[in-house]
Amino acid sequence: MESEKKSSALSDVGAWAMNVISSVGIIMANKQLMSSSGYAFSFATTLTGFHFAVTAMVGLVSNATGLSSSKHVPMWELLWFSIVANMSITGMNLSLMLNSVGFYQISKLSMIPVVCVMEWILHNKHFSREVKMAVVVVVIGVGVCTVTDVKVNAKGFICAFVAVFCTSLQQISIGSLQKKYSIGSFELLSRTAPIQAISLLILGPFVDYFLSGKLITTYKVSHGAIFFILLSCALAVFCNVSQYLCIGRYSAVSFQVLGHMKTICVLTLGWLLFDSELTFKNIMGMILAIVGMVIYSWAVESGKRSNAKPITHMKNSLTEEEIRLLKEGVENNTPVKDVELGDSKG
Repeated sequence: MESEKKSSALSDVGAWAMNVISSVGIIMANKQLMSSSGYAFSFATTLTGFHFAVTAMVGLVSNATGLSSSKHVPMWELLWFSIVANMSITGMNLSLMLNSVGFYQISKLSMIPVVCVMEWILHNKHFSREVKMAVVVVVIGVGVCTVTDVKVNAKGFICAFVAVFCTSLQQISIGSLQKKYSIGSFELLSRTAPIQAISLLILGPFVDYFLSGKLITTYKVSHGAIFFILLSCALAVFCNVSQYLCIGRYSAVSFQVLGHMKTICVLTLGWLLFDSELTFKNIMGMILAIVGMVIYSWAVESGKRSNAKPITHMKNSLTEEEIRLLKEGVENNTPVKDVELGDSKG
């Protein structure tokens, strides 16, 4: 039993480490690919279509070779989920284009309370005072790190609202679908990835033209750009798989809270690799965010232990009662009554 717990904890840490490393890696690769000082590939939505196309191919190969199985999920659920996921991606891209960086960061931070409210409405989930406090500390810390100028307009606000709502709903739906259909994270991803790939590759060039005013057909491809596109796609497979793994193991709220560790890693690597400015304000925000994550982890574990105690106590009481009744039954040679049902045994 103890070895199973250690194995489960190790796989949880492994899934989370994979998500952090692949997410930070893909941001660094895309920064080089899309920046004007790099390869100026300004077609983010189409690139996401490439990501899901490669992920879909990996899923097909895995199913064909027997490494994974394809479980049944109703097509309408897959289509509904894919639409929400694609609206999340498109909304984020439009929000980044129409809003200031500061408001974009605030909209991303708002996902934590939005996910909490949606979990409460959809699943009647309640959060302890300690968890709420930890969430507030993380939001403040990451806000201090990342938020600079804050400017908002009507179109940008609508796009940010759609992005936050759809992203939060998508992350909650991943866990719900896995539980509802007893399907693994990779199996679910391999079912949704082809639908997302086809729709993004068809609509992506039009969205990118609206965002950048450039057609992907006019882009001059170089060997360096191809390398970084392939690297981005490879990292996206690990990023997508690990996201589904993490939400299947944790909750959507935990994924959002601990996910801000990636923000801290990106800021640090940006300072180390791209000469980005790292101020005292950034450092203090990082420290505050890390403290919030530690408090959150402690609060969640504390909640699990407090919920487990009454169950353990009840189990022990019932066992002792059963032993006493069994002894009386043996000594008196009388039928023994079931403690829970009241039926006679023997």
